[in-house]
Amino acid sequence: MATKDVTECRAALTLIRHTIEEHCPPGVLPSEEMVNGLYGPELIHEAEALASAVVETVERLSRKHGTSRCAGGLEHS
Repeated sequence: MATKDVTECRAALTLIRHTIEEHCPPGVLPSEEMVNGLYGPELIHEAEALASAVVETVERLSRKHGTSRCAGGLEHS
């Protein structure tokens, strides 16, 4: 991957990480150091951790509000 592409990708993932850290429940996203140990050191591993944090947040909010999501994102109680 070209250096510019890697830099831009890293910047995008950092923006997403900061947004998750600011708006999602504590503990859904491990630190960058923990991601390296749990998932791996590549950018795709950071992306995987970010995606998992989003899913965990949705699941927590769904449980809190008594809803669940089924295939296709349709809500039901």
